[in-house]
Parts: sequence; structure tokens; C-alpha cells
Amino acid sequence: MEGRADRGRQQQYQPPRAYQLTEETPVYVISVAAQLSGLHPQTLRQYDRLGLVSPDRTAGRGRRYSARDIEQLREVQRLSQDEGINLAGIKRIIELENQVAALQARAAELQAALEATAASARQREAAVHASYRRDLVPYQQVQQSSALVVWRPKRPKRQQRSAD
Repeated sequence: MEGRADRGRQQQYQPPRAYQLTEETPVYVISVAAQLSGLHPQTLRQYDRLGLVSPDRTAGRGRRYSARDIEQLREVQRLSQDEGINLAGIKRIIELENQVAALQARAAELQAALEATAASARQREAAVHASYRRDLVPYQQVQQSSALVVWRPKRPKRQQRSAD
């Protein structure tokens, strides 16, 4: 009986994990993405062909846009209409922004690796210092001089008494 009770406690019900939605999760079909971005669906298709925005594809080859894709569509529209930049220029801007983001991420990785290496070196240095033998006296070189010292041996105690 005890074994069954223990097993019951070990196998408690756990609800399934909720689906995690992030900015990169492709959830919007093209019609919804067009409404959210304020663009015509045909414009979204053209931007996809040009490589300005690359939505994910379903098994049936349908486009699925993420929240980040919607933001990028809005940015392309802003650059085109407000700034007067042509689509080739916008594509180059997006490529450069992606390159900058990748380089910043790489720089952060390298900075973290550098800090970890420095911390490891400090730990190893501390371990070396801790391993020093404390019973040894540090050697100090004695300066030699050319001074002449006269050495007089002490007389044995017997001789000192007889001389008194």
C-alpha cells in the first residue's frame, strides 16, 4: 500500500506548458499582417520578393508574419514615404542594421568571454599565491664589501680562569 501512495505523490499532474509567444513567433496571415501594417497584401508580397521582409512559411507555403515582421513592414513604409528612400536603399539599410546588430551581439559575446578569462586568470593567480610555502624565508642577496674584519677567537673558559 505504501508503494502505491508514494508513486501517486511522485506522479502529480502537471498541466501542459503554454505556448510561448515572442516577437519572432509567426502567427499572422498575410491579410491580418496587411491590416496591422496599413499596407496592401500585394505590397507585402512584393516586399517579400524583394527580400525587405521575410516571413516564415507554412507547410502549404502560406506566409506567416511575426510581430517583428509587422514592425519592419511599418519601418519600410516610413522610410519609403516619409524619407523618400527607394526600396533598394531600404534593403541596404536593413542589411546594414542587421549587420550592426550581429556585430554588437558578437562584441557582447567577446566581452563576456574576456571577462570570464580575466576572472579565471585571477583565480589561478590567487591559487598560485596561496600555494606558496610559508616556512621558507625569502632569499635576499647580501652585498659584499671589501672591508677587512679581524677575527679573534674566544679563549676557552679554562684559559680565562688561569689568566685571572
